[in-house]
Amino acid sequence: MSAAPLAPARTAITRTAYWTRLLPLLAALACATRIPSFVRPLWNPDEGYLAVEARLLAQGGQLYDTVVDRKPPLLPWLYEAAFALCGSGSLTPLRILAVLAQLLTAVTLASLARRHWGDRAGRTAGVLYLLVSVGLNPEDAQAAGFEVFILPWTAAAVWCADRGRWGAAGTAVAAAFLTKQTGGAVLLPVLWLLHRRGAVRAGLPRLTAAFAAPVLGAALLTDPAGFLFWTVTGSAAYAGLSGSARHILGRALANTALLAAASAGLLSPLARALRDGRARAAEGWLWMWLASSAVAVAAGCHFFGHYYLQLLPPLALLATAALHARPGRPRRHLTAVLTSGCACALFVGWGLLAPRPELAHAERLAAAVAHRTAPGDRVLVWGIHPETYWLAGRTPATRYLTAGLLTNYSGGRDGSRVGEAYAVPGAWPVFRRELATHAPALIVDDSRGKPYAPARLPTLRGLLASGYTEAARVDGAVLYARAPGPPGAAP
Repeated sequence: MSAAPLAPARTAITRTAYWTRLLPLLAALACATRIPSFVRPLWNPDEGYLAVEARLLAQGGQLYDTVVDRKPPLLPWLYEAAFALCGSGSLTPLRILAVLAQLLTAVTLASLARRHWGDRAGRTAGVLYLLVSVGLNPEDAQAAGFEVFILPWTAAAVWCADRGRWGAAGTAVAAAFLTKQTGGAVLLPVLWLLHRRGAVRAGLPRLTAAFAAPVLGAALLTDPAGFLFWTVTGSAAYAGLSGSARHILGRALANTALLAAASAGLLSPLARALRDGRARAAEGWLWMWLASSAVAVAAGCHFFGHYYLQLLPPLALLATAALHARPGRPRRHLTAVLTSGCACALFVGWGLLAPRPELAHAERLAAAVAHRTAPGDRVLVWGIHPETYWLAGRTPATRYLTAGLLTNYSGGRDGSRVGEAYAVPGAWPVFRRELATHAPALIVDDSRGKPYAPARLPTLRGLLASGYTEAARVDGAVLYARAPGPPGAAP
Protein backbone atom coordinates (compact mmCIF):
# COMPACT_ATOMS: atom_id res chain seq x y z
CA MET A 1 0.00 0.00 0.00
CA SER A 2 2.94 2.31 0.48
CA ALA A 3 4.13 1.95 -3.15
CA ALA A 4 1.22 3.81 -4.74
CA PRO A 5 1.83 7.21 -3.11
CA LEU A 6 5.48 7.08 -4.13
CA ALA A 7 4.76 6.85 -7.87
CA PRO A 8 3.73 10.52 -8.33
CA ALA A 9 6.73 11.58 -6.28
CA ARG A 10 9.08 9.58 -8.50
CA THR A 11 7.43 11.09 -11.57
CA ALA A 12 7.87 14.60 -10.18
CA ILE A 13 11.50 13.91 -9.35
CA THR A 14 12.09 12.57 -12.84
CA ARG A 15 10.39 15.59 -14.40
CA THR A 16 12.40 17.96 -12.22
CA ALA A 17 15.67 16.23 -13.02
CA TYR A 18 14.86 16.30 -16.74
CA TRP A 19 14.27 20.03 -16.84
CA THR A 20 17.13 20.78 -14.46
CA ARG A 21 19.48 19.25 -17.00
CA LEU A 22 17.80 20.58 -20.15
CA LEU A 23 17.05 24.19 -19.22
CA PRO A 24 20.70 25.27 -18.76
CA LEU A 25 21.59 23.70 -22.11
CA LEU A 26 18.78 25.51 -23.91
CA ALA A 27 19.53 28.78 -22.13
CA ALA A 28 23.20 28.62 -23.11
CA LEU A 29 22.29 27.79 -26.68
CA ALA A 30 19.74 30.64 -26.86
CA CYS A 31 22.36 33.09 -25.64
CA ALA A 32 25.05 31.78 -27.99
CA THR A 33 22.87 31.94 -31.10
CA ARG A 34 21.88 35.52 -30.39
CA ILE A 35 25.30 36.96 -29.55
CA PRO A 36 25.34 38.91 -32.84
CA SER A 37 22.15 40.75 -31.87
CA PHE A 38 24.13 42.69 -29.25
CA VAL A 39 26.87 43.96 -31.57
CA ARG A 40 24.75 46.63 -33.34
CA PRO A 41 22.63 49.46 -31.98
CA LEU A 42 19.81 48.19 -34.21
CA TRP A 43 19.30 45.71 -37.00
CA ASN A 44 16.40 46.80 -39.16
CA PRO A 45 13.79 49.57 -39.61
CA ASP A 46 11.20 47.66 -37.57
CA GLU A 47 13.36 48.12 -34.48
CA GLY A 48 13.82 51.79 -35.36
CA TYR A 49 10.08 52.26 -35.84
CA LEU A 50 9.28 50.62 -32.51
CA ALA A 51 11.93 52.68 -30.71
CA VAL A 52 10.50 55.95 -32.07
CA GLU A 53 6.96 54.82 -31.26
CA ALA A 54 7.97 54.01 -27.70
CA ARG A 55 9.51 57.45 -27.19
CA LEU A 56 6.42 59.16 -28.56
CA LEU A 57 4.15 57.08 -26.30
CA ALA A 58 6.31 57.99 -23.31
CA GLN A 59 5.85 61.67 -24.22
CA GLY A 60 2.07 61.30 -24.04
CA GLY A 61 1.32 60.06 -27.56
CA GLN A 62 -1.82 58.02 -28.18
CA LEU A 63 -1.51 54.77 -30.11
CA TYR A 64 -3.58 54.73 -33.33
CA ASP A 65 -4.08 58.48 -33.04
CA THR A 66 -0.92 60.57 -32.70
CA VAL A 67 1.27 57.44 -32.92
CA VAL A 68 0.39 55.12 -35.79
CA ASP A 69 1.53 51.85 -37.32
CA ARG A 70 -0.10 48.94 -39.08
CA LYS A 71 0.71 46.65 -36.17
CA PRO A 72 -1.14 45.65 -32.98
CA PRO A 73 -0.13 47.24 -29.68
CA LEU A 74 1.72 44.61 -27.63
CA LEU A 75 5.22 45.16 -28.97
CA PRO A 76 5.08 49.00 -28.90
CA TRP A 77 3.92 48.70 -25.30
CA LEU A 78 6.76 46.30 -24.53
CA TYR A 79 9.31 48.72 -26.00
CA GLU A 80 7.72 51.57 -24.04
CA ALA A 81 7.92 49.59 -20.78
CA ALA A 82 11.55 48.62 -21.42
CA PHE A 83 12.47 52.24 -22.13
CA ALA A 84 10.67 53.40 -18.99
CA LEU A 85 12.68 50.97 -16.88
CA CYS A 86 16.06 51.13 -18.61
CA GLY A 87 16.14 54.34 -20.63
CA SER A 88 15.48 54.87 -24.32
CA GLY A 89 19.05 55.15 -25.55
CA SER A 90 19.70 51.43 -26.09
CA LEU A 91 17.85 48.39 -27.37
CA THR A 92 19.88 46.02 -25.18
CA PRO A 93 16.93 45.32 -22.83
CA LEU A 94 14.82 44.34 -25.85
CA ARG A 95 17.61 42.09 -27.12
CA ILE A 96 17.65 40.33 -23.73
CA LEU A 97 13.88 39.90 -23.92
CA ALA A 98 14.29 38.46 -27.43
CA VAL A 99 16.70 35.84 -26.03
CA LEU A 100 14.10 34.97 -23.40
CA ALA A 101 11.41 34.75 -26.09
CA GLN A 102 13.50 32.27 -28.06
CA LEU A 103 14.25 30.28 -24.92
CA LEU A 104 10.56 30.11 -23.97
CA THR A 105 9.72 28.93 -27.47
CA ALA A 106 12.37 26.21 -27.33
CA VAL A 107 11.21 25.05 -23.89
CA THR A 108 7.58 24.88 -25.02
CA LEU A 109 8.52 22.88 -28.11
CA ALA A 110 10.64 20.56 -25.98
CA SER A 111 7.66 19.98 -23.69
CA LEU A 112 5.39 19.21 -26.66
CA ALA A 113 7.91 16.79 -28.16
CA ARG A 114 8.54 15.07 -24.83
CA ARG A 115 4.82 14.53 -24.32
CA HIS A 116 4.42 12.88 -27.72
CA TRP A 117 7.69 11.09 -28.39
CA GLY A 118 9.68 10.84 -25.19
CA ASP A 119 12.50 12.50 -23.24
CA ARG A 120 15.11 12.38 -25.97
CA ALA A 121 12.69 13.92 -28.45
CA GLY A 122 12.13 16.84 -26.09
CA ARG A 123 15.84 17.58 -26.04
CA THR A 124 16.05 17.24 -29.81
CA ALA A 125 13.16 19.61 -30.47
CA GLY A 126 14.49 22.36 -28.20
CA VAL A 127 18.02 22.12 -29.59
CA LEU A 128 16.99 21.90 -33.24
CA TYR A 129 14.70 24.89 -32.92
CA LEU A 130 17.40 27.13 -31.45
CA LEU A 131 19.96 25.99 -34.01
CA VAL A 132 17.73 26.90 -36.96
CA SER A 133 16.25 30.04 -35.33
CA VAL A 134 19.04 32.26 -36.70
CA GLY A 135 19.04 30.78 -40.19
CA LEU A 136 18.17 33.92 -42.15
CA ASN A 137 19.78 37.22 -43.03
CA PRO A 138 21.00 38.57 -39.67
CA GLU A 139 18.89 41.70 -40.15
CA ASP A 140 15.86 39.40 -40.00
CA ALA A 141 16.96 36.77 -37.50
CA GLN A 142 18.80 38.87 -34.92
CA ALA A 143 16.43 41.82 -34.57
CA ALA A 144 14.08 42.19 -31.60
CA GLY A 145 11.17 42.35 -34.01
CA PHE A 146 7.58 41.23 -34.22
CA GLU A 147 8.04 37.61 -35.30
CA VAL A 148 10.49 36.76 -32.50
CA PHE A 149 7.89 37.82 -29.95
CA ILE A 150 5.07 36.03 -31.79
CA LEU A 151 6.73 32.64 -31.45
CA PRO A 152 6.38 32.01 -27.67
CA TRP A 153 2.67 32.77 -27.94
CA THR A 154 2.09 30.51 -30.94
CA ALA A 155 3.98 27.66 -29.29
CA ALA A 156 2.03 28.24 -26.06
CA ALA A 157 -1.28 28.19 -27.97
CA VAL A 158 -0.52 24.76 -29.46
CA TRP A 159 0.85 23.49 -26.12
CA CYS A 160 -2.38 24.47 -24.34
CA ALA A 161 -4.60 23.04 -27.08
CA ASP A 162 -2.64 19.79 -27.00
CA ARG A 163 -3.64 19.48 -23.33
CA GLY A 164 -7.23 20.54 -23.83
CA ARG A 165 -6.80 23.89 -22.07
CA TRP A 166 -9.00 25.83 -24.45
CA GLY A 167 -9.29 29.03 -22.46
CA ALA A 168 -5.53 29.35 -22.12
CA ALA A 169 -5.11 28.47 -25.80
CA GLY A 170 -7.50 31.27 -26.79
CA THR A 171 -5.58 33.77 -24.67
CA ALA A 172 -2.28 32.70 -26.27
CA VAL A 173 -3.76 33.04 -29.77
CA ALA A 174 -4.97 36.53 -28.84
CA ALA A 175 -1.51 37.47 -27.55
CA ALA A 176 0.07 36.25 -30.79
CA PHE A 177 -2.44 38.25 -32.82
CA LEU A 178 -1.88 41.34 -30.67
CA THR A 179 1.85 41.06 -31.31
CA LYS A 180 1.35 40.86 -35.07
CA GLN A 181 -1.76 40.03 -37.06
CA THR A 182 -0.24 36.98 -38.73
CA GLY A 183 0.29 35.43 -35.29
CA GLY A 184 -3.43 34.70 -35.35
CA ALA A 185 -2.75 32.00 -37.96
CA VAL A 186 -2.00 29.61 -35.09
CA LEU A 187 -5.75 29.50 -34.49
CA LEU A 188 -6.00 26.91 -37.29
CA PRO A 189 -3.95 24.14 -35.61
CA VAL A 190 -5.69 24.97 -32.34
CA LEU A 191 -9.09 24.44 -34.01
CA TRP A 192 -7.76 21.26 -35.61
CA LEU A 193 -6.88 19.89 -32.17
CA LEU A 194 -10.22 21.04 -30.80
CA HIS A 195 -12.02 19.09 -33.50
CA ARG A 196 -9.85 15.97 -33.25
CA ARG A 197 -10.45 15.80 -29.51
CA GLY A 198 -14.21 16.05 -30.00
CA ALA A 199 -14.31 19.04 -27.67
CA VAL A 200 -16.00 21.55 -29.96
CA ARG A 201 -19.18 21.93 -27.91
CA ALA A 202 -17.41 22.45 -24.59
CA GLY A 203 -14.16 23.99 -25.77
CA LEU A 204 -15.15 26.39 -28.52
CA PRO A 205 -17.02 28.86 -26.26
CA ARG A 206 -14.05 29.00 -23.89
CA LEU A 207 -11.60 29.39 -26.78
CA THR A 208 -13.67 32.15 -28.37
CA ALA A 209 -14.20 34.10 -25.15
CA ALA A 210 -10.54 33.83 -24.16
CA PHE A 211 -9.49 35.11 -27.59
CA ALA A 212 -12.02 37.92 -27.77
CA ALA A 213 -11.46 39.38 -24.30
CA PRO A 214 -7.78 40.46 -24.75
CA VAL A 215 -8.44 41.76 -28.28
CA LEU A 216 -11.42 43.84 -27.12
CA GLY A 217 -9.42 45.01 -24.14
CA ALA A 218 -6.58 46.20 -26.35
CA ALA A 219 -9.04 48.04 -28.58
CA LEU A 220 -10.61 49.79 -25.59
CA LEU A 221 -7.22 50.71 -24.12
CA THR A 222 -6.26 52.46 -27.35
CA ASP A 223 -9.07 53.66 -29.59
CA PRO A 224 -11.55 51.08 -30.92
CA ALA A 225 -12.03 52.74 -34.31
CA GLY A 226 -8.31 53.46 -34.69
CA PHE A 227 -7.39 49.94 -33.56
CA LEU A 228 -9.72 48.40 -36.15
CA PHE A 229 -8.47 50.70 -38.91
CA TRP A 230 -4.75 50.37 -38.30
CA THR A 231 -4.67 46.65 -37.57
CA VAL A 232 -7.29 45.38 -40.04
CA THR A 233 -9.17 47.59 -42.47
CA GLY A 234 -6.54 50.23 -43.28
CA SER A 235 -3.90 47.88 -44.69
CA ALA A 236 -5.60 46.73 -47.89
CA ALA A 237 -3.07 48.45 -50.17
CA TYR A 238 -0.10 47.09 -48.20
CA ALA A 239 -1.52 43.57 -48.28
CA GLY A 240 -2.40 43.77 -51.97
CA LEU A 241 -0.68 41.85 -54.72
CA SER A 242 0.63 44.82 -56.69
CA GLY A 243 4.33 45.38 -57.22
CA SER A 244 7.26 44.01 -59.13
CA ALA A 245 6.63 40.28 -59.57
CA ARG A 246 10.30 39.66 -60.35
CA HIS A 247 11.45 41.46 -57.19
CA ILE A 248 8.90 39.65 -55.03
CA LEU A 249 9.79 36.26 -56.49
CA GLY A 250 13.49 36.96 -56.04
CA ARG A 251 13.05 37.79 -52.38
CA ALA A 252 10.85 34.73 -51.81
CA LEU A 253 13.38 32.41 -53.43
CA ALA A 254 16.35 33.99 -51.65
CA ASN A 255 14.81 33.72 -48.19
CA THR A 256 13.51 30.22 -48.87
CA ALA A 257 17.01 29.20 -49.90
CA LEU A 258 18.49 30.71 -46.74
CA LEU A 259 15.99 28.88 -44.56
CA ALA A 260 16.64 25.64 -46.44
CA ALA A 261 20.37 26.03 -45.85
CA ALA A 262 19.81 26.65 -42.14
CA SER A 263 17.45 23.66 -41.99
CA ALA A 264 19.74 21.30 -43.91
CA GLY A 265 19.79 18.89 -41.00
CA LEU A 266 15.99 18.78 -40.94
CA LEU A 267 15.37 18.18 -44.63
CA SER A 268 15.99 14.42 -44.69
CA PRO A 269 13.73 13.71 -41.67
CA LEU A 270 11.05 15.97 -43.15
CA ALA A 271 11.23 14.15 -46.47
CA ARG A 272 10.75 10.80 -44.68
CA ALA A 273 7.78 12.24 -42.78
CA LEU A 274 6.20 13.38 -46.04
CA ARG A 275 6.55 9.89 -47.53
CA ASP A 276 5.01 8.21 -44.49
CA GLY A 277 1.22 8.35 -44.81
CA ARG A 278 0.61 7.10 -41.26
CA ALA A 279 2.92 9.78 -39.89
CA ARG A 280 1.10 12.49 -41.82
CA ALA A 281 -2.19 11.36 -40.34
CA ALA A 282 -0.87 11.05 -36.78
CA GLU A 283 0.82 14.44 -36.90
CA GLY A 284 -1.90 16.31 -38.77
CA TRP A 285 -1.88 19.08 -36.18
CA LEU A 286 1.78 19.77 -36.97
CA TRP A 287 1.19 19.86 -40.72
CA MET A 288 -1.74 22.21 -40.13
CA TRP A 289 0.52 24.42 -38.01
CA LEU A 290 3.12 24.47 -40.78
CA ALA A 291 0.51 25.19 -43.47
CA SER A 292 -1.07 28.05 -41.50
CA SER A 293 2.38 29.52 -40.87
CA ALA A 294 3.15 29.31 -44.59
CA VAL A 295 -0.05 31.24 -45.33
CA ALA A 296 1.10 33.88 -42.82
CA VAL A 297 4.49 34.12 -44.55
CA ALA A 298 2.87 34.56 -47.97
CA ALA A 299 0.21 37.07 -46.89
CA GLY A 300 0.59 40.22 -48.96
CA CYS A 301 3.33 38.65 -51.12
CA HIS A 302 6.16 40.58 -49.45
CA PHE A 303 8.20 37.55 -48.29
CA PHE A 304 10.47 39.50 -45.97
CA GLY A 305 12.97 37.25 -44.25
CA HIS A 306 11.66 37.77 -40.74
CA TYR A 307 8.24 36.51 -41.87
CA TYR A 308 9.81 33.06 -42.28
CA LEU A 309 10.49 32.76 -38.55
CA GLN A 310 6.91 31.58 -38.05
CA LEU A 311 7.74 28.40 -39.95
CA LEU A 312 10.46 27.28 -37.56
CA PRO A 313 8.51 25.82 -34.59
CA PRO A 314 6.42 23.37 -36.64
CA LEU A 315 9.43 22.51 -38.80
CA ALA A 316 11.50 21.64 -35.72
CA LEU A 317 8.70 19.50 -34.29
CA LEU A 318 8.05 17.68 -37.57
CA ALA A 319 11.73 16.83 -37.92
CA THR A 320 11.80 15.68 -34.29
CA ALA A 321 8.78 13.47 -34.88
CA ALA A 322 10.45 11.89 -37.90
CA LEU A 323 13.57 11.20 -35.87
CA HIS A 324 11.89 9.83 -32.75
CA ALA A 325 8.28 8.80 -33.35
CA ARG A 326 9.30 5.62 -35.14
CA PRO A 327 12.32 3.40 -34.64
CA GLY A 328 15.22 4.52 -36.74
CA ARG A 329 18.94 4.73 -36.87
CA PRO A 330 20.49 6.70 -33.99
CA ARG A 331 23.02 8.02 -36.46
CA ARG A 332 20.25 9.99 -38.21
CA HIS A 333 19.57 11.92 -35.03
CA LEU A 334 23.24 12.79 -34.60
CA THR A 335 23.54 13.81 -38.24
CA ALA A 336 20.55 16.13 -37.98
CA VAL A 337 21.90 17.88 -34.90
CA LEU A 338 25.46 18.20 -36.17
CA THR A 339 24.39 19.47 -39.58
CA SER A 340 22.09 22.03 -37.95
CA GLY A 341 24.89 23.04 -35.61
CA CYS A 342 27.30 23.67 -38.47
CA ALA A 343 24.71 25.72 -40.35
CA CYS A 344 23.99 27.68 -37.18
CA ALA A 345 27.67 28.49 -36.73
CA LEU A 346 27.82 29.89 -40.26
CA PHE A 347 24.80 32.13 -39.69
CA VAL A 348 26.10 33.34 -36.32
CA GLY A 349 29.43 34.14 -37.98
CA TRP A 350 27.57 36.03 -40.69
CA GLY A 351 25.79 38.03 -38.01
CA LEU A 352 29.07 38.95 -36.34
CA LEU A 353 30.84 39.91 -39.57
CA ALA A 354 28.01 41.24 -41.75
CA PRO A 355 28.57 44.68 -43.28
CA ARG A 356 26.14 47.41 -42.20
CA PRO A 357 25.90 50.04 -44.94
CA GLU A 358 22.33 51.17 -44.15
CA LEU A 359 23.05 51.47 -40.43
CA ALA A 360 26.21 53.46 -41.12
CA HIS A 361 24.20 55.74 -43.41
CA ALA A 362 21.50 56.23 -40.78
CA GLU A 363 24.13 57.03 -38.14
CA ARG A 364 25.84 59.64 -40.34
CA LEU A 365 22.50 61.13 -41.29
CA ALA A 366 21.36 61.25 -37.66
CA ALA A 367 24.59 62.99 -36.66
CA ALA A 368 23.98 65.64 -39.33
CA VAL A 369 20.38 66.11 -38.18
CA ALA A 370 21.44 66.47 -34.56
CA HIS A 371 24.14 68.96 -35.53
CA ARG A 372 21.75 71.20 -37.48
CA THR A 373 18.82 71.18 -35.05
CA ALA A 374 18.16 71.80 -31.37
CA PRO A 375 16.81 69.04 -29.07
CA GLY A 376 13.34 70.61 -29.03
CA ASP A 377 13.09 70.96 -32.82
CA ARG A 378 10.81 68.77 -34.88
CA VAL A 379 12.16 67.25 -38.06
CA LEU A 380 10.81 65.31 -41.02
CA VAL A 381 12.83 62.39 -42.36
CA TRP A 382 11.33 61.44 -45.71
CA GLY A 383 12.40 57.84 -46.17
CA ILE A 384 11.89 54.32 -44.88
CA HIS A 385 14.43 54.40 -42.05
CA PRO A 386 12.67 55.81 -38.96
CA GLU A 387 15.68 54.90 -36.83
CA THR A 388 17.17 58.24 -37.91
CA TYR A 389 14.78 59.98 -35.50
CA TRP A 390 15.81 57.68 -32.66
CA LEU A 391 19.54 57.95 -33.35
CA ALA A 392 19.35 61.74 -33.64
CA GLY A 393 17.15 62.14 -30.57
CA ARG A 394 14.67 64.35 -32.45
CA THR A 395 10.87 64.36 -32.46
CA PRO A 396 9.11 63.63 -35.78
CA ALA A 397 7.03 66.46 -37.21
CA THR A 398 4.28 63.98 -38.13
CA ARG A 399 2.73 60.77 -36.89
CA TYR A 400 3.74 59.08 -40.18
CA LEU A 401 7.24 57.86 -39.44
CA THR A 402 8.01 56.55 -42.93
CA ALA A 403 7.16 57.47 -46.48
CA GLY A 404 5.54 54.05 -46.83
CA LEU A 405 2.34 55.04 -45.05
CA LEU A 406 1.99 58.11 -47.30
CA THR A 407 2.93 56.52 -50.63
CA ASN A 408 2.32 52.74 -50.31
CA TYR A 409 6.03 52.15 -50.91
CA SER A 410 7.41 48.99 -49.39
CA GLY A 411 9.75 46.26 -50.47
CA GLY A 412 8.72 44.74 -53.77
CA ARG A 413 6.66 47.68 -54.98
CA ASP A 414 7.46 49.29 -58.29
CA GLY A 415 6.59 52.85 -59.26
CA SER A 416 3.18 52.02 -60.73
CA ARG A 417 1.30 52.07 -57.41
CA VAL A 418 3.46 54.41 -55.34
CA GLY A 419 2.35 57.96 -54.74
CA GLU A 420 -0.09 60.18 -52.88
CA ALA A 421 -3.10 58.41 -54.39
CA TYR A 422 -2.04 55.09 -52.80
CA ALA A 423 -1.46 56.35 -49.27
CA VAL A 424 -3.29 55.12 -46.18
CA PRO A 425 -6.80 56.62 -46.60
CA GLY A 426 -6.98 60.10 -45.11
CA ALA A 427 -3.26 60.33 -44.43
CA TRP A 428 -2.32 63.34 -46.59
CA PRO A 429 -4.82 65.83 -45.07
CA VAL A 430 -3.56 64.87 -41.61
CA PHE A 431 0.05 65.15 -42.82
CA ARG A 432 -0.52 68.65 -44.23
CA ARG A 433 -2.25 69.75 -41.05
CA GLU A 434 0.56 68.46 -38.84
CA LEU A 435 3.27 70.18 -40.89
CA ALA A 436 1.30 73.43 -40.73
CA THR A 437 1.01 73.10 -36.94
CA HIS A 438 4.55 71.89 -36.31
CA ALA A 439 6.63 73.16 -39.22
CA PRO A 440 9.79 71.04 -39.21
CA ALA A 441 13.04 72.86 -38.64
CA LEU A 442 14.69 70.42 -41.04
CA ILE A 443 13.37 68.17 -43.79
CA VAL A 444 15.56 65.27 -44.85
CA ASP A 445 14.93 63.78 -48.28
CA ASP A 446 16.33 60.29 -47.85
CA SER A 447 14.58 58.83 -50.89
CA ARG A 448 17.86 58.42 -52.82
CA GLY A 449 16.21 57.65 -56.15
CA LYS A 450 13.35 55.55 -54.83
CA PRO A 451 9.83 55.87 -56.32
CA TYR A 452 8.63 58.01 -53.40
CA ALA A 453 11.01 60.91 -54.15
CA PRO A 454 9.53 64.39 -53.48
CA ALA A 455 9.70 65.18 -57.20
CA ARG A 456 6.83 62.72 -57.67
CA LEU A 457 4.71 64.06 -54.81
CA PRO A 458 3.03 67.45 -55.39
CA THR A 459 2.40 68.21 -51.70
CA LEU A 460 5.93 67.59 -50.54
CA ARG A 461 7.46 69.17 -53.63
CA GLY A 462 5.42 72.33 -53.04
CA LEU A 463 6.35 72.47 -49.37
CA LEU A 464 10.08 72.27 -50.13
CA ALA A 465 9.84 74.86 -52.91
CA SER A 466 7.93 77.40 -50.85
CA GLY A 467 9.63 77.28 -47.48
CA TYR A 468 12.95 75.40 -47.46
CA THR A 469 16.43 75.67 -48.92
CA GLU A 470 19.03 72.98 -49.41
CA ALA A 471 21.51 72.99 -46.54
CA ALA A 472 23.63 69.86 -46.95
CA ARG A 473 23.95 66.41 -48.48
CA VAL A 474 24.85 63.20 -46.66
CA ASP A 475 25.41 60.00 -48.66
CA GLY A 476 22.85 61.03 -51.25
CA ALA A 477 20.30 62.30 -48.73
CA VAL A 478 19.43 66.00 -49.03
CA LEU A 479 18.88 68.16 -45.95
CA TYR A 480 16.56 71.18 -46.32
CA ALA A 481 16.59 73.90 -43.67
CA ARG A 482 13.57 76.08 -43.04
CA ALA A 483 13.91 79.43 -44.71
CA PRO A 484 13.56 82.61 -42.61
CA GLY A 485 9.92 83.37 -41.87
CA PRO A 486 6.99 80.92 -41.93
CA PRO A 487 7.02 78.40 -44.73
CA GLY A 488 4.44 78.80 -47.45
CA ALA A 489 1.34 76.69 -47.37
CA ALA A 490 1.65 73.37 -49.03
CA PRO A 491 -0.46 73.03 -52.14
